[in-house]
Amino acid sequence: MNAVPQPLGPLGEDDILQWLREDDEARLEDLWRAADGVRAACVGDEVHLRGLLEVSNHCVRRCAYCGISALVPGVSRYRMSEEEMLAGAHRARRLGYGTLVMQSGEDYAVERDRLSRVIRQIKAETRLAVTLSLGERPQDDLAAWREAGADRYLLRFETSDRSLYELLHPPHAGIVSDRIDILRRLQRLGYEIGGGVMVGIPGQTHRSLARDIAIFREMDMDMVGVGPYVAHPATPLGSGAVRPPDVGAEQAPCTDQMTCKVVALTRLVCPEANIPSTTALGTVAGEDGRALALRRGANVVMPNVTPPAYRAAYSIYPGKDTSVETADAWQERWGERLARMGRTVGTGPGHRRRRFYPDRKM
Repeated sequence: MNAVPQPLGPLGEDDILQWLREDDEARLEDLWRAADGVRAACVGDEVHLRGLLEVSNHCVRRCAYCGISALVPGVSRYRMSEEEMLAGAHRARRLGYGTLVMQSGEDYAVERDRLSRVIRQIKAETRLAVTLSLGERPQDDLAAWREAGADRYLLRFETSDRSLYELLHPPHAGIVSDRIDILRRLQRLGYEIGGGVMVGIPGQTHRSLARDIAIFREMDMDMVGVGPYVAHPATPLGSGAVRPPDVGAEQAPCTDQMTCKVVALTRLVCPEANIPSTTALGTVAGEDGRALALRRGANVVMPNVTPPAYRAAYSIYPGKDTSVETADAWQERWGERLARMGRTVGTGPGHRRRRFYPDRKM
């Protein structure tokens, strides 16, 4: 088996913590170069485009930070029909994407059998890879969707700091949330799994963020989504109704630089993972922020294929891109940017390449 490139040497949790606290620009340039080098060696120069379809903004959860939480008043709620979901898949296919990412709040009206039927149609008619991001669904739902053909499941755990997590994620129906346990069950079902965190949540320390990155490695995650925390004024966290403990100088800053540090360190500890340059980073730092992440370890971008009539209503944080720029124009602009970066648009489903860890046991 080939050795994983490690230009900075093996990274323990204390090493990760030291990099998260690093402010010297010259040292950080070493980090960016190392992450980009591992990205090139392990996943190549292709940037995979995943079509993001936001199928419902209904949610039973009362998370303290999310703009489509059940707590947030005045949200114009919608739920796509089967025909609309299938149309979104065909649109992604026409644009040349290899994956459809079906995302929603935790909406139990997106029923097990109905979604299974849609997944089977998508696989039969488009042959797209299907990634689901539908929240904390019961085991029977997750198993049925895997059997129907879903390839991946994305469930960000947001922070491994249990006390902070419980403040942000109250139990639903008396069941305490444990997303890391759900991710392990998804692995056993045969999904490619995706976790991830917000960077700069009030009350998040550098140490807990270092632990998050170590968990990505421990779980051998196939996908890792990392984005900055963006406060939503209508949520309990954004309004100040929920106040995490003040951790002083140990507070992880909510900046594009800190987000890129987490992206880069994640690439070094999970060399094969698919890592997106997220829309939240684009919100904080503009489109240049998304390009920065691609230079610092990321290899995925998720263009939005949600119909314009719904796009603005899926407002999980303020400032989220809800533009209705045509997909062709978006594609042309980003194709040119990628070419200038020496990168190419990926083809095919873009599954994880098991080059270094081909024998992982589920």
